[in-house]
Amino acid sequence: MKRISLEEQLRRMERDWDERARQNARYWVATCKQDWTDEEFFESGRRTVAEQILNDMINICQGKAPPEMRVLEIGCGAGRVTRALAEVFGEVYGVDVSGEMIRRAREACRGFANVHLYKNNGMDLSVLPPVEFDFAFSSIVFQHIPNKAIIENYVREVHRVLRPGALFKFQVQGDPTVETSPEDTWLGVPFTDEEAVAMAERCGFEARYRHGAGTQYFWLWYFKRAPAGPGAGR
Repeated sequence: MKRISLEEQLRRMERDWDERARQNARYWVATCKQDWTDEEFFESGRRTVAEQILNDMINICQGKAPPEMRVLEIGCGAGRVTRALAEVFGEVYGVDVSGEMIRRAREACRGFANVHLYKNNGMDLSVLPPVEFDFAFSSIVFQHIPNKAIIENYVREVHRVLRPGALFKFQVQGDPTVETSPEDTWLGVPFTDEEAVAMAERCGFEARYRHGAGTQYFWLWYFKRAPAGPGAGR
């Protein structure tokens, strides 16, 4: 298998997703339909929020009112889910490796003063202002990333910006039969259940729940561990 550098993988991710955005951004975000109307596209984002967030508010909000929460979306794409999140939560921040996707997301979220969108480098959150988040979310994003080191760096960065105890809920590729290549920015690397738990531990999270191991939609609930108090471990 050909070996390429991390920097080259990140350049390919940016280039390929820019090109997909120029071709048909909405299709590449949600490939179940070629010609999305605004209404259909944004309603599909609401369905994602209904299925993955609104039915999980105890874990997500932890007693906090949604309008008082600041949330982060990794891989906001063309703003499909971002806009739906903004209808629920007080502030929504989104990042994406593709400047073309960010431009479309800004258009989709025009009129939502509580949405803040940033083009990042595809592996960290250094573009964000120094704020703390109450919840982080990512859907059908990491399943396209060709390198586990990139995904783990994102997880570590989410840990850095989340408040203690907060949840990072996200989905990775879990199908072990997927044949991946370091050059491929569509079929990302799969994780086993054991690998998902180990990554959580390395990054300071508790992998409290997992669902869909062995499938394309392997969902992970990572809760940020609270810092140890004085005298801990003595």
